[in-house]
Amino acid sequence: MLIIPAIDLKDGHCVRLKQGVMEDVTVFSENPGEMATHWLEQGARRLHLVDLNGAFAGKPKNASVIREIVQAIDDEIPIQLGGGIRDLETIERYLDDGITYVIIGTAAVKIPGFLHDACNVFPGHIMVGLDAKEGKVAVDGWSKVTGHDVIDLAQKFEDYGVEAIIYTDIGRDGMLNGINIEATVELARALTIPVVASGGITNIDDINTLCEIEAEGVMGAITGRAIYEGSLDFKAAQILADQLSQSKGV
Repeated sequence: MLIIPAIDLKDGHCVRLKQGVMEDVTVFSENPGEMATHWLEQGARRLHLVDLNGAFAGKPKNASVIREIVQAIDDEIPIQLGGGIRDLETIERYLDDGITYVIIGTAAVKIPGFLHDACNVFPGHIMVGLDAKEGKVAVDGWSKVTGHDVIDLAQKFEDYGVEAIIYTDIGRDGMLNGINIEATVELARALTIPVVASGGITNIDDINTLCEIEAEGVMGAITGRAIYEGSLDFKAAQILADQLSQSKGV
């Protein structure tokens, strides 16, 4: 079970939002490159980056800061990135810059042909972020909830060849009130590709709970506010996850 630190970028800073609201923001670092190095030193085996400005604008807005983070990590661990990725040229540029996995969100829902092309052109590098509220997918920085069912879309995208689905319960994100375990397990059981849980991790108890569902196909969990505000010790969380995975033989 990978515990994946999130570095959300807004105006070049490392921040966290509550329920995706751009105005409800807390700045945790003025230097995202240093923050990335910190999580690497704490034992992170993958980083999750989000260009928040890009997600709302529909095009990259923090590219220079993202390059700084890639340079700081220096290929030691994979980096996955989402936010404002709407065309193949952007994907190619990010992969050339050293990003390992590109996460397509809104465009996967609105332009399924684009996702299909991306999987064909960049096999092994495409993930999909599905953000949901009460089982329905949200787009455009969570500002619009569609009528699309999460599981139906995930199964379609699995057929396209995506590497994994990142599943976020909007109602839980940034609120420190626990992962939506039931919905995450239901999605993982419906797929053969891995699911990465996101939104709501609060403390070490959540890590215990997540590790119990690892065998269902949940390969990791993204955490943000909890590790920045201190309700979860990241290093201890990854050590515990490793121990629990080993004891279960996962």
